[in-house]
Amino acid sequence: MGAGLGHLPGMTGGILGFLGGIGLFLFGMETMTAALRSLAGEGLRRWLLRMTRTPLRGAVSGAAITAMVQSSTAVTIMAIGFVGAGLLSFGQSLGVLFGANVGTTVTGWIVAMVGIKLKLGTLALPLLFLAALGGIFGEGRLARWCRMLAGLSLLFIGLDLMQSSVAGIEGLITPDQLPGEGWTGRLLMVLLGLGLAAIMHSSSAGVAMALVFLGSGTISFPQAAAAVIGMDLGTTLTGIMASAGGGVEMRRTALANFLFNIGTVALAFPVLDLVSPVLHATFLGQDDQTALVLFHTLFNLVGALVFLPLTARFARLVERLVPDRPVTLAAALEPGLLSDPGTALDAAVRTADAMAVAAGIALSAALAPLWRDIRICTL
Repeated sequence: MGAGLGHLPGMTGGILGFLGGIGLFLFGMETMTAALRSLAGEGLRRWLLRMTRTPLRGAVSGAAITAMVQSSTAVTIMAIGFVGAGLLSFGQSLGVLFGANVGTTVTGWIVAMVGIKLKLGTLALPLLFLAALGGIFGEGRLARWCRMLAGLSLLFIGLDLMQSSVAGIEGLITPDQLPGEGWTGRLLMVLLGLGLAAIMHSSSAGVAMALVFLGSGTISFPQAAAAVIGMDLGTTLTGIMASAGGGVEMRRTALANFLFNIGTVALAFPVLDLVSPVLHATFLGQDDQTALVLFHTLFNLVGALVFLPLTARFARLVERLVPDRPVTLAAALEPGLLSDPGTALDAAVRTADAMAVAAGIALSAALAPLWRDIRICTL
């Protein structure tokens, strides 16, 4: 994949190839996610609503749906819309949030087990050609399936380009040049991972980078694990910034997501040395890359299991931190819901119903004196 950069100096070609690989990976993820959400359609929203009546069911359905559509943001936005429409309580939506953090780790398994170990980048090239033709000339579900396959192909091609280009930057980054193995060094790696995820708006791309660097020996396992912890936290900053101008429920959800990830960091960071030998001795594989995706999944899963029994208390804490503000008829019209048309339509319907009720009440109050006069005149 990196042959086209052969005329450039090794270091420069390696850097440009690696950056291009990240770009292809990110664009592939976005294309695949959009197609999967389109394929899932209205049925996905109905399933999420039906399966979120308790925090536990919400966590299970949130994890399953996020793994299906490869977007924790999309699932979270749907949950916000249900809360805004009065279909779910804020506490019930937290279960979806916990599950979505677990479901998003599936991308790491796809990258590690399929993309890196099987090296499907070259095989994905003809698939990309066929999928692109289907996406351009096809219609309906066929076109959406083809766009999904095109996105998946770009993901693997980008990953392959990252792997082939990393050889060109050997020596530019080494474990010795990064923060050390002590607790201070690992905390700095957490901050580095946080910054990368915040810049790329994707923990999945960050995890893919960590897996590629780990496989090339550019970073050590503890450094990669600390960076992945930070990447999980970094993705929450996007939600906080996006919710700044939104309504109460959106700001509560963004804050809850941030606090939940802070909690998982507090659980995962101190036990990294303790769990490392166990992670490297499973039937799934004994290499660093398998151990890393297993660590990523486990600390999110443990975080969800710890927070689930505390959902009601956690919800009350967040509600105190983000108090209600005066309710208006347009309170359900969160600008952030526009990224999901079905959820935005739910909010619009609820607002229209509230406006109709308010108009009816106002009209009744205005006509009350007239009806009273009419009744007096007829006596």
